[in-house]
Amino acid sequence: MRKIRSGAIDAATALVVALVFAILFHPARVRAAKRTGPAAATAAKAPVASDPAFGTYWHDGKAELDGYRYTVTRYGRERRGHAVAVYVTEPFSRSMRVKVDDPSRNPKDTFDVLKLNLIRDFQTGIYDYNTMTSLFVRSEDFEPVKVSFVSTEWCGNVYEELLVNPGLVSQKLSSYFEGESVAREERRPKEGILEEELFLLLRGLNRPYLAPGDSRTVPFLPGSFRRRLTHQALQWTRARIERLAAPRTLAVPAGSFHVVVYSVKIENGAQGTFFVESSYPHRIVRWEWNPLVGSGRWGADSNDSGELSGSARLKYWELHDEGGERYLARLGLNAGSR
Repeated sequence: MRKIRSGAIDAATALVVALVFAILFHPARVRAAKRTGPAAATAAKAPVASDPAFGTYWHDGKAELDGYRYTVTRYGRERRGHAVAVYVTEPFSRSMRVKVDDPSRNPKDTFDVLKLNLIRDFQTGIYDYNTMTSLFVRSEDFEPVKVSFVSTEWCGNVYEELLVNPGLVSQKLSSYFEGESVAREERRPKEGILEEELFLLLRGLNRPYLAPGDSRTVPFLPGSFRRRLTHQALQWTRARIERLAAPRTLAVPAGSFHVVVYSVKIENGAQGTFFVESSYPHRIVRWEWNPLVGSGRWGADSNDSGELSGSARLKYWELHDEGGERYLARLGLNAGSR
C-alpha cells in the first residue's frame, strides 16, 4: 500500500475547506439568503401542493357529481329538497352555442367549455319544483358564453336563455305566464359577473379569484333562479365579494373539510357565504344565502343553501339502465329523495 505524505493531506484539506467556504459565502448566495430569510427554509420543509393543470384533471372523460342537502325559501317558508351539481367539459359550437357532436367536422367553430348543470328540486305543499341552471364557460379563460335555465312546476314551465358576449347579454325568456315572455339585450359592464359564475369562479380552478383577506366590488347580474322565484327583470346591480383571511374546518354530511370562505353581499339584497374546499378540486362544500334585514327589494324567496352530502367522478351518461340508481348513494342521495 502506497504511503501518503502528511504534507499532501494538509494541502488537500486546505483546498476542500477553501472550496466549501467559497460556495457558502459566494456573493450571489449571500444576496439570495438576505432576500428569502428564514421563510425559505420553512417553505422547503412544508411545500404547498400545486393544483394540476386544468386539462389533466378535467379531460379524463368523466364528470364531477356533487350531491347536496338543500333548503330554499319559497312562498315565505323554508322548503327541503336536494341539489346536484354536475361539472363536465365538452366541445361547444361558437356559432350555435350548443354542444358539438363531432368536433372534427368544423374545428374552427369549436372550442372547449366547462359546463355546470345545477339541479335544484324541492317540494312546496302538494306540488314540487324541478329546476336546472346550465352555465357554459370557455375552459381557456373561464369567460361565460351561455346560461340556460328551466323551471317546471304544476302551474307551468319557464325557459330562459342568456347568450353572453363581450359588452352584451342577450336574453330570450319563454314563459307559461302572461306578460313574462321577452327577448331583449342588456349591456354587460366591464368586469361584470353573473351570479351563476360564483360556483366556478370561487373554486379557483384556473387561478384563485381573490387572495386571502382581499375583496372587490363588481357589477353583478342576479341569477336566473333568483329572478324566477322573485319575478324580477334582468337588471345589473353590484356586489362586494370578499375572501376571508383565515381558512377554517367545516363538517357537512359528506365529512369534515378544510375550507376557504368567501362572502358575497348584493347591493340592497341578500348576503351569501361560500365554503370552498382548500385542496383540489376545490369543491363547493357549502353555500348559503340570507336575506337582507328588512327583506330589501328581493325579499326572502329564492335564498337557498346546500351542504355537500357526497361526491363522485363518473360517466353518468352511461348509468341510465336499471340498477344505475345505486350510484346516487355516492352522492348521499337516493332515487326520489327530497
